[in-house]
Amino acid sequence: MRLAVIPARGGSKRIPRKNIKPFCGKPMIAWSIEAALASGLFDQVVVSTDDIEIAEVAKAYGAVVPFMRQASLSDDHTGTTPVVAHAIGWYHEHGYKPDLVCCIYATAPFIAVPDLQRGLAILTDSGADFAFSVTRYPSPIQRALKLTVDGRVDMFQPEYFNVRSQDLIEAFHDAGQFYWGRAPAWMANKPIFSRDSAPVMLSRHRVQDIDTVEDWQLAEYLFRAMKLEASAQEEFAKARL
Repeated sequence: MRLAVIPARGGSKRIPRKNIKPFCGKPMIAWSIEAALASGLFDQVVVSTDDIEIAEVAKAYGAVVPFMRQASLSDDHTGTTPVVAHAIGWYHEHGYKPDLVCCIYATAPFIAVPDLQRGLAILTDSGADFAFSVTRYPSPIQRALKLTVDGRVDMFQPEYFNVRSQDLIEAFHDAGQFYWGRAPAWMANKPIFSRDSAPVMLSRHRVQDIDTVEDWQLAEYLFRAMKLEASAQEEFAKARL
């Protein structure tokens, strides 16, 4: 059995109600639910939430909410893995045996069906415990700066000041969209960021954290621009027929 688990608690602080806040015409969580359903990869698309309103929105867009998440797994300090493990455990208790489980974030409007499909293929072909979305840092992390207490700047790694950018090791970061994993790895609380994980590469222009109001606004600008470009390409293709 393959599950998509979308964690969506109700207590977001920096952007209140962000999981169901309207984003380009739909509640934010709807984009993740619809991509999961459209992929055809999952036996069930599950939303794990502690919030009745989020549960109702999730069901309206085709997800299932077979349980309400308890308060102990819904605070500011609970990580992703315990939430996914809880969902897997619930299915075990009710006679199901999930084997491959994909955690999809509720605030991932740029998620794409082909990427979910590639993620599953990479997980199964690599033999890894996890396969998750990553993208490149736009600048060498070895040149990163920090602010000092007296208002100046300092390098984290000053030894790389005179090293050419092309000679530095390229760095990547979590794209914050989806995490395919094997059920035993989720249940064992194995670390996702480890040598037992495989990367699913995404282009930088389709990766945007949404933690602040500024992030939200930038994400909407990018999303609308991408939709306009896709529409223009579709019209161009029709005109050539």
